[in-house]
Amino acid sequence: MGRGMVKRVLMVAFHYPPCAGSSGVQRALKFSCYLPEEGWDPLVLTVNRGAYAKTSDQQLAEIPEDIVVKRSLCFDAARHLSVGGRYPGFLALPDRWSSWRFSGIRVGMRLIKRYRPQVIWSTFPIATAHLIAGELQARTGLPWVADFRDSMTEPGYPADPEKRKQFLAIERTACENAESVVFNAPGAIRMYAERYPEVPPNRWVEIANGYDDATFPEAIDASVDEGSITLLHSGIIYPSERDPTQFFDALAELRNEGVLDKSQLRVVLRATGHDGVLGPMIDTRSLDDMVHLEPPIDYSDALQEMLAASCLLLFQASNCNHQIPAKLYEYMRANKPVLGLTDPAGDTAGKMREVGLTCIARLDDKARIKAALVELVRDLRAGTAALPDAELVKGYSRRAQTTRLAQLLDAVAAR
Repeated sequence: MGRGMVKRVLMVAFHYPPCAGSSGVQRALKFSCYLPEEGWDPLVLTVNRGAYAKTSDQQLAEIPEDIVVKRSLCFDAARHLSVGGRYPGFLALPDRWSSWRFSGIRVGMRLIKRYRPQVIWSTFPIATAHLIAGELQARTGLPWVADFRDSMTEPGYPADPEKRKQFLAIERTACENAESVVFNAPGAIRMYAERYPEVPPNRWVEIANGYDDATFPEAIDASVDEGSITLLHSGIIYPSERDPTQFFDALAELRNEGVLDKSQLRVVLRATGHDGVLGPMIDTRSLDDMVHLEPPIDYSDALQEMLAASCLLLFQASNCNHQIPAKLYEYMRANKPVLGLTDPAGDTAGKMREVGLTCIARLDDKARIKAALVELVRDLRAGTAALPDAELVKGYSRRAQTTRLAQLLDAVAAR
């Protein structure tokens, strides 16, 4: 690359403002915001507003005015192409937004011809984004960085045979043809390296999720006194991967034993995405006075709520040991104690211990969860609950992770 040449990267990202309700928005948005500081001009290829089931204008203002953002036509098969709530299955392969492929490739080629980017970058979890990037790479020969974040396939996932077949094909295309394949946890890299032993080891790259200092409000004094402790979970609770059954059972037993009650502990589950499943579980155990299901709020308000909580709660099952929830990094930046209900052998627990967060219990171990809750309340009252190491946490800022991405783009472009 010649001296003084403008470096540009075409970013294919479904999740981008005004999309709401997905942590993937933060990854693509913050990379696009901070890459110019690293010498890379982003060209963002995303979808029209109507493709999103939920939208919010709050983060539109964060998109830099001087970057190129092109929105191409995309339909959600479930909302736009169904009749009587039903639609042909092929319209949702590899996902419900497969229609984006056609306009995405067309608009992507126009962007490449006009702006001459040096690299194509695409991000999962919408598989069609990788389909678009793979086709653009095949047509132009430009190097491709495939950002998987989490694994695309697992044993038995996707459950639908045809969808799984297409996911595996897209996954293999990316692993074989992309210059670099990016994951956000070391366990995922180990799994894919075993799955594709023919792929050179230097093709696998880890770039973590993170937090953004610019969006965090000022710290709040949320010291614990003799009043009720607030334990907050912020975000989606998947019934299979983050099953709170044993947590609810532990709470119910502690209440029945007279150890904890609503005057001592208040649990807030914010924007679970599955209130219809969790509500009956709470009612069955008569926990509605201790556990509160709360609706979604704007992102900045959610961060404010984290800072105001006494402690933060994390769910992660052992079948996700090679994944790290994006919210953990925001929890770390909030500088709060964290109760991690996860497998001690998994990547999530490993990241917690790395920064000094040691309150961990298996998600499916009711007895250990009970003990952890009692220890947590005791330590919060005494002011001795473990906090994350602020210096270590700084390495997980979105700016720091964008620097890693820029270094990768430099290396890929140089090849």
